[in-house]
Amino acid sequence: MNRIFIQLFAIFVLILSACGNRESTTEAGATLTPDPCNSENINASVKPIHDLQREFDDASLLASTVAREQLPALISDMQRIRRESEDQSVPSCLATLKTHQLAHMKIVIDTMLAFVSGADASTLNNGVAQAGHEHDLYTLEMARLLGVTIVPETNPSTPSVTQSP
Repeated sequence: MNRIFIQLFAIFVLILSACGNRESTTEAGATLTPDPCNSENINASVKPIHDLQREFDDASLLASTVAREQLPALISDMQRIRRESEDQSVPSCLATLKTHQLAHMKIVIDTMLAFVSGADASTLNNGVAQAGHEHDLYTLEMARLLGVTIVPETNPSTPSVTQSP
């Protein structure tokens, strides 16, 4: 009788341990890292990139309002932001966004350095136009990723954003 009881107990323990393994598999499956490119996660994935872009835009706006002698310190800050952007790893779905971000930042910094060095108006105007173009491409890519449509108002320099259907 004890022998049957021990065998039944052993079988019971094996069954319980098998069930326990299934539960841990389910738990492991539930803790998998979510896809950063999934439409449910893309906002969170884009945020760190866009936070640095906003910081850079603020710094470059400030730089456009100060005297030439004050620009080197601001350019240094913009270079710091650009390096942080370069060092930021992003999922493949955000590679184009990052490419436009870094191109924009490089052109702005190069144009500011050219201004400090006394470049001619044509060089500066060309740099401003190129930087604006890259920023526009960044904005369009951001809108595409987030599923929004950019609708220009009557003044094309101030676009508005609307949600796509």
